Amino acid sequence: MAKFLSYEDRLEIQNGLKEHLTFTEIGKKLGRDRTTITKEVRNYSVEQDTGYSVFPHNTCKYRKGCRRKRVCGTDECRHPLVPACRQCELICNRYCEQYEEEVCTHRFKPPYVCNGCREVKKCTLTKTIYDALEAQRKATAKISESRSGILKTEGEIARLNEILVPLVKQGQSIHQIYLNNKDELMCSEKTLYNYVDGCLFDIRNIDLPRKVKYRPRYKEPELKIDRGCRVGRNYHDYEVYMEKHPDTAVVQMDSVIGSRGGKVLLTVYFVNVSLMLGFLREANTSKSVIDIYDELYHRLGGQDFRRLFPVILTDNGSEFSNPKCIENGPDGKGFQRTRIYYCNPSAPYQKAEIEVRHEFIRRVVPKGKSFDELTQADIDLMMDHINSYRRKKLNGKSPYEAFCFYYGEELAQKLGCHEVEAANINLTPGLLRK
Repeated sequence: MAKFLSYEDRLEIQNGLKEHLTFTEIGKKLGRDRTTITKEVRNYSVEQDTGYSVFPHNTCKYRKGCRRKRVCGTDECRHPLVPACRQCELICNRYCEQYEEEVCTHRFKPPYVCNGCREVKKCTLTKTIYDALEAQRKATAKISESRSGILKTEGEIARLNEILVPLVKQGQSIHQIYLNNKDELMCSEKTLYNYVDGCLFDIRNIDLPRKVKYRPRYKEPELKIDRGCRVGRNYHDYEVYMEKHPDTAVVQMDSVIGSRGGKVLLTVYFVNVSLMLGFLREANTSKSVIDIYDELYHRLGGQDFRRLFPVILTDNGSEFSNPKCIENGPDGKGFQRTRIYYCNPSAPYQKAEIEVRHEFIRRVVPKGKSFDELTQADIDLMMDHINSYRRKKLNGKSPYEAFCFYYGEELAQKLGCHEVEAANINLTPGLLRK
């Protein structure tokens, strides 16, 4: 018997769930243990945010009797003929202050999915669906990626870093350190070299005297903190989500590198208004990115944060490889405050808007120049000048003016944005010279 389930096996599982068969009964039909079927369903089921007829996806517990209108706070409603906001495609859950989430408890006990539910066609809650084709695609991708990335947490990396770095700076080799600290390191010598290659420690290959003498045969793939971070978040998933929610505002995210090993800039770009934010980080780590979004969440509040950051599109950098901590709020309740999707590998054109706008940053801080001498105040000043620069795309308006028009000046102030007079705009290196 084959070790892995085939597409035909998964079709049998899908049909069995629809016919209300138990995991044991499905397992007997396929000649598999029931635990195999259970793991298959739980690992490869997908959540779907769908409604029915004129009722879109809505998870509010008050949705059935709600008659509220204009909860988004705008006077110019895009759907004026809709009798109540609960029927609006923009989803009132994102803006309503009285929103309380309702979760179907049947999804958390066998069979864990809604395939055989009689009410699934009349339900507007989040559903869990097992689809054979999607399960086959995910399983294939998981197998192909099973040998890439690392399985260490950031805490474990920090522990190894504390052991390794002081000894390397004393002139010891990785081999010497491994022989004397094998029981503490709890990983192979080759793994340590891979982590050094992936820039996960505070040392680099140049700190290993013998290693820099050898020319690498090929470039190692970039290591990920979470090698499954792209599951359900790839560019195809992004396109599917945007097709269902075409009015959703998209935020693009990227890193701008100064000098290698120095400070790094995180850029956040609001595509609909062309406004760009910049955040200076001491190192290009996933924790530094998470800390920035947690601080923004506290500064803006949950409702405004979800309004500004409904969807984030980024690349496959290792600093973005912990999406769950960015998507879920810092309060630990597990409430999803945003959605993160990834571009395809080697496809920066899929977030071309932010890539092009980096040109303004390079006018002020040329490529190759370090960010180490700059402060966050310097970055804020640079972004204020960039966001006050008028654009043809915005009909002669500046990104700051467009942002204030769509979201209000109060939110712009919370983000630390200020307008610069046209005569004072400076997009040259002289702006930050002290």
